[in-house]
Amino acid sequence: MPDEQASTGGDGDERSNRQRFAEAAREERPDLALLCLLIGVEAATVPSGRVRAGVRHAPVDVAADESGVLDAQIELDRLAGLLPYAPARTPERWATELRRLLGEEMGFRGNPDDYRRLESSLLQSVLKLRRGLPILLSVVWTEVARRAGAPVYGVGLPGHFVVGFGDPGDAGGAQAFADPYDGGRLLHAGELEAVVAGATGSPTALSPAMLQPAGPLDIVLRILNNIRAWAAARPEHSSVQLWALELSLLLPRHPARLRYELGQLLVERGDFPGGAAEMEEYAEAVAQVEPETAEAVHKAAHAARARLN
Repeated sequence: MPDEQASTGGDGDERSNRQRFAEAAREERPDLALLCLLIGVEAATVPSGRVRAGVRHAPVDVAADESGVLDAQIELDRLAGLLPYAPARTPERWATELRRLLGEEMGFRGNPDDYRRLESSLLQSVLKLRRGLPILLSVVWTEVARRAGAPVYGVGLPGHFVVGFGDPGDAGGAQAFADPYDGGRLLHAGELEAVVAGATGSPTALSPAMLQPAGPLDIVLRILNNIRAWAAARPEHSSVQLWALELSLLLPRHPARLRYELGQLLVERGDFPGGAAEMEEYAEAVAQVEPETAEAVHKAAHAARARLN
């Protein structure tokens, strides 16, 4: 029996959360913390596993309402308020203060077990457990530092995510980098390349482009990609993969191939017409530049519809 669908057209609360997510993503200056928290609401709202004996099993302990979002925002404000006031700090001093507060005093850091838990990709849980993936810990660092007035930004390195302090547009200016996954350890010169080599398993020469700030929507898409990868390795959690795909498609910019992936997943879950429709939409989108791909996808869509007979 196919999994129960977790479609966009679910109950009122689900529609409201998705509408809010879509609107927040289209703001002139998207609120990174809010978008991450709305991902957490989605995780708590949509059941993650197969339905057994009429019981739905939610995968995470996250409040699926506005109170949980507000509590998390208040916690970020509280943490920012714990940083000692200073009229001016160098980028390295900002990094040092954040390491002392978040890494040493509050105990935010990561460990290998975090990659096996969905909670490690949900901001509400990361704030509560003080554990998470590098990108979520970096969100905590940047959001706390930003509230305190720091010149801070996320840096999406290959295979890892860190935080930068200073003006990234000033090539000759002072900048500092920290690794929240390692408790906020400051990274100097060649240490950034060592971090990438450790994450990817191969030496990589960093270019200036790799150290540029990651935009809020780029960070959110990368978080949703992590969630999709987590769920794809666990077929019993296909509904998690489904809502992560659907949220990704609500972003103003996303890879077109996600539409095809959604179609494939819907077919696997037994929604043959829905899956075929998504495949056909993807085929139309790529027909001009990849005609052979479009033809193959149209055939896959036709095969999915034929499974209804």
